[in-house]
Amino acid sequence: MSRYRYLLLSLGVVVASVFVAVFVTTAPAQAATLTQIASFGSNPGNLAMYSYRPDGLASGRPLVVLLHGCTQDAATYFANSGWRKYADLYGFQLVLPQTSTANNSLKCFTWFDTADINRDQGEALSIRTMVGYAVANLGADPARVYVSGLSAGGAMSAVMLATYPDVFAAGSIAAGIPYKCATSSSGTSACQYSGVDKTPQQWGDLVRAQHGGPYPRVAIWQGQSDTTVVPKNGVELVDQWTNLRGVSQTPTSTSGLTGGTTVKVYGDNDVRLYEIANMAHGLPVDPGSATDQCGTAASYFLDTICSAYHDSVFFGLASGTPPPSPSPSPSPSPTPSQTCVTASNYAHTQAGRAHVSFGYTYANGSNQNMGLWNVAVITTLRQTGSNYWVIGC
Repeated sequence: MSRYRYLLLSLGVVVASVFVAVFVTTAPAQAATLTQIASFGSNPGNLAMYSYRPDGLASGRPLVVLLHGCTQDAATYFANSGWRKYADLYGFQLVLPQTSTANNSLKCFTWFDTADINRDQGEALSIRTMVGYAVANLGADPARVYVSGLSAGGAMSAVMLATYPDVFAAGSIAAGIPYKCATSSSGTSACQYSGVDKTPQQWGDLVRAQHGGPYPRVAIWQGQSDTTVVPKNGVELVDQWTNLRGVSQTPTSTSGLTGGTTVKVYGDNDVRLYEIANMAHGLPVDPGSATDQCGTAASYFLDTICSAYHDSVFFGLASGTPPPSPSPSPSPSPTPSQTCVTASNYAHTQAGRAHVSFGYTYANGSNQNMGLWNVAVITTLRQTGSNYWVIGC
């Protein structure tokens, strides 16, 4: 081999080495993805566990458990529901349990089977074990655990809130059904297609038989043209959870939101009912890039309003408040006297109690959505701290 050819080959090796080195050092780190946890502990409900932790998420951050609907799976719900956007934006992790045709032919969570809907049994225990795993191994804050679900997953969300009120700080039920509306498959049709009427006390007693409370705050989403889970279920869910929270079944405020949505607030933001006009059976999403827009329109993901955004605010995930101390909390610092003011949303913003974003009004401090910014929508705000206001009084 000539000396000239040897030098060319050597130069090629050097250039190739440099190229490889640059490629390796500049390649981006692998982005966070939905990951299956193969073994998470006791699993009597035969469920699969999937987890999503945003890149660089610190320990001690909140956890939201998401429960898919019938015919769906964890990946579908993760891709379309919009929750990933807020996990990244506000810094919390997701756990998505997944059922299968081995449990139910339509891949529904069995919200109606007594073997799965009592504390420390079946699917309910499997989901509780996933929460325990996320706290012990993935750094989730045990004081800030939430649950949300659609359809059968919404009914199962009600199950988790009823059976483990000591685990979940708040929850969301979309197109769901009150806890123990049915206790066998033969009773499901009456619940879904006509609704079952009970008094608030009767609904509450079904939950109290599981656990003595106290009980979490609950947001309820219901399409008013839903023929799969009729709107009466939203009303009965309000009866159940206002009774458990010890507040009136008469709303303290009613306001309008985007997508033909009316939101009724009960008590001091104890229970919320979102009624979406003309919406069929599905999870409300609102594709777009604005902060309050999310999700992908698809089968059972209906383009109306971003429920994940409003739930994030309701859960307190958007406030940026630090996690509470794991030790007993000290006495709270003195705050201004708790003043209540009822006024139009326009007047609230002019007085510095609220602010405007994309035509909607948000309470200062809590960032709770008060509805459209105008003089027609009237809201009662209560001051609980320096420039910190919450809906209701």
